[in-house]
Amino acid sequence: MEKYLWIILVVVAGACLPVQTGLNNKIGKVLESPVHASFVSFTVGAISILLFILLFRVQYHAESIQNVPTFAWSSGLFGAFYVVIAIIGYQKLGVPVTFGLIVTGQMIASLILEHNNILVAAPHPINWARIAGVGLIIGGVVLIRNF
Repeated sequence: MEKYLWIILVVVAGACLPVQTGLNNKIGKVLESPVHASFVSFTVGAISILLFILLFRVQYHAESIQNVPTFAWSSGLFGAFYVVIAIIGYQKLGVPVTFGLIVTGQMIASLILEHNNILVAAPHPINWARIAGVGLIIGGVVLIRNF
């Protein structure tokens, strides 16, 4: 049962992305800057997480922060890049194409990371079925774009 709950939560989280980007797009239009809209989004997100930590008294071991690998600190750069590009893509390509391409990029990167056992829990080799799955996503983007 717990697995199904997580499937639902992940689908809901995925559904939040186009909504978030739409809201960021509105902020970007008002501020006349997708970069500033991204900053607002990250600021509100950081405050929200801080409130969650305080309200639910989420604990962590401060001394452990020194054990975080240096390269892991770049995760914020990936997040910032994603949010800015999603806002601009939203305007230039439309919602379905933008998110179809985002999912395509996520699937390609996921396959490469799993195949090479990079930043994943367990390796999973690339095979023709997995490549076909990405091909179907690309085909879906083409259909959405053209019809």
